[in-house]
Amino acid sequence: MIESLLVANRGEIACRVFRTCRARGIATVAVHSDADAGALHVREADAAVRLPGAVPADTYLRGDLIVKAALAAGADAVHPGYGFLSENAEFARAVLDAGLIWVGPPPGAIEAMASKTRAKELMAAAGVPLLAPVDPATATGADLPLLLKAAAGGGGRGMRIVRELADVEEELKAASAEAASAFGDGEVFAEPYVERGRHVEVQILADAHGTVWALGTRDCSLQRRHQKVIEESPAPGLPDGPRAVLNEAAVAATRAVGYRGAGTVEFLISPQGRPYFLEMNTRLQVEHPVTEEVFGLDLVALQLAVAEGAALPAEPPAAQGHAVEARLYAEDPAAGWAPQTGRLHALEMPGHERFPVAAAAPRLRVDTGYSDGDTIGVHYDALLAKVIVWAPTRAEALRALRHALRRARVHGPGTNRELLVRSLGHPDVTEGRFDTGFYERHLDALITPVPGERYAAVAAALADAAARTTGGTLPARLGGWRNVGAPAQRKTYGEHEVRYRATRGGFVVEADGADGADEADGADEGDVGDEVQVIAAGPHRVSLEIGGVVRHFEVRAYGDEVHVDSAIGAYRLIARPRFSETGHRAPPGSLLAPMPGTVVRLAPGLAEGTRVTAGQPLIWLEAMKMEHRVTAPASGTLTALHAVPGRQVEVGALLAVVTDADAQDVQEESSP
Repeated sequence: MIESLLVANRGEIACRVFRTCRARGIATVAVHSDADAGALHVREADAAVRLPGAVPADTYLRGDLIVKAALAAGADAVHPGYGFLSENAEFARAVLDAGLIWVGPPPGAIEAMASKTRAKELMAAAGVPLLAPVDPATATGADLPLLLKAAAGGGGRGMRIVRELADVEEELKAASAEAASAFGDGEVFAEPYVERGRHVEVQILADAHGTVWALGTRDCSLQRRHQKVIEESPAPGLPDGPRAVLNEAAVAATRAVGYRGAGTVEFLISPQGRPYFLEMNTRLQVEHPVTEEVFGLDLVALQLAVAEGAALPAEPPAAQGHAVEARLYAEDPAAGWAPQTGRLHALEMPGHERFPVAAAAPRLRVDTGYSDGDTIGVHYDALLAKVIVWAPTRAEALRALRHALRRARVHGPGTNRELLVRSLGHPDVTEGRFDTGFYERHLDALITPVPGERYAAVAAALADAAARTTGGTLPARLGGWRNVGAPAQRKTYGEHEVRYRATRGGFVVEADGADGADEADGADEGDVGDEVQVIAAGPHRVSLEIGGVVRHFEVRAYGDEVHVDSAIGAYRLIARPRFSETGHRAPPGSLLAPMPGTVVRLAPGLAEGTRVTAGQPLIWLEAMKMEHRVTAPASGTLTALHAVPGRQVEVGALLAVVTDADAQDVQEESSP
């Protein structure tokens, strides 16, 4: 029996495992980097052991240090979570060699599936359907488009889609470099890229007594940069025939490697309905909660039981209802999914963990590794929380999840919350017509500015005024939109300037700055016309009558950062200073770091004096487990290069300078 468990991971998954351990009476041990010293998973554990350093290579990827930590803390078992060392056979062996219980599959099974190329060979022998491999060196136009994939690891790292033969060599080098950086293995292989395919997977659970469960399907097709955003179970629109084929193939794959514990077999479904094996993840998946909610199981508890030698019942429980999960990321979808960092002031989900009023009512679950006041850093994944809803039907689950996200209080760095809300309401999603290319086709429409932002700016300005007023409220029954003569108080949030002043008859206010989004997606939230009356205003709550409808705005200010939550949208506003500040300006052609991160590599041969072309990738930054390209702003000459591989940079740091070719010609002509 397991008495004390160390989780060789961090954040949300560590907190998730600890939750089950507490329910089962198992003591918990956390490990943490210096950057995570105050993290939620550390605070929730019974004991914690420091892993000196901040970057994963020095901390969560040091299996030797983690085994020592388990022994020092008196743990008798290790759970790897997901990511980091969760699919590392040598780490599993080290845990077992130290006399500890490994809560995962046998090292041999991990090893068999660690290389996607080897795994495909095993699956072919087991009769599992596969995509035929393509040799990039002999590929022809008939083989296009190609998908290049890293043989080791996952999460979209080392993956490229190639649509032109001329790009194969360059993309192979880039994919190999990214794979080597992320996984220490630069092997890359190629296979046909299936356009408009669906990513469907099967959760499996196996014990040491010959029982294998196939726990339904999950659809994970809604992805950005080959990383999942929204998942659901069961996969919608799959007939019983193809569903049975997937379950049988997953069980065959599981038995082929002598698997034990929880795992996932992933498939690609072509538009014609043909399934192809992608890979087997020899660990718990991020999206496991949707399976738990549909089957009424605790997969972590079952992992622990299997590790203790328990036998599973012959058959799993029957599935009921539908579950959908949305991954709330600290990122900006409109800026190439750039990760966002900073202080998380508030993370609240109304209805979280409340008992439903009826057995069939939707229920909300939130899995997170953060709480109010925590800092979101640059070293790890940008995942803030997983928001999961179960309901009797898919339509109810989608609606309830959209409502929960809309009503959440997420105060701090920018997130993908609005993208999730709009995605869950998109006709292609609600009608089950989506595939892995959904965001490529619809992203522009999904990231248009949130309608009603100028009303949020008005609410923020009035709340600020109320906070500065004796008694904390402004006069009731305020005036509406009108021209305001001087003198007036002014507050500016982004492009919106709000002017207001007290009068004998009450209070008058006006705002400049167009939303550019009043006719955009989201019009179903209500008419946000120009007929506005200010009903009431306090430091934290403002009521406006908009188009004849009274809307309430909850306002919280954290210095110059203001968050406004309402039924028509959530807004993150930055108050601008009244007078612009003068200071250092970067020279024309500057390449500035779009986010804090680490310089991982430079374009081959890049040096001062190199001629570059507009749009050419020059520098690669890594932040929160994702790579981001910094490209040349114009054609010209690289006249300064400050980026050095391995160096940490802050947002806005000067990486390089490209002197525009035309400007350079003018300078040369004017030289004596």
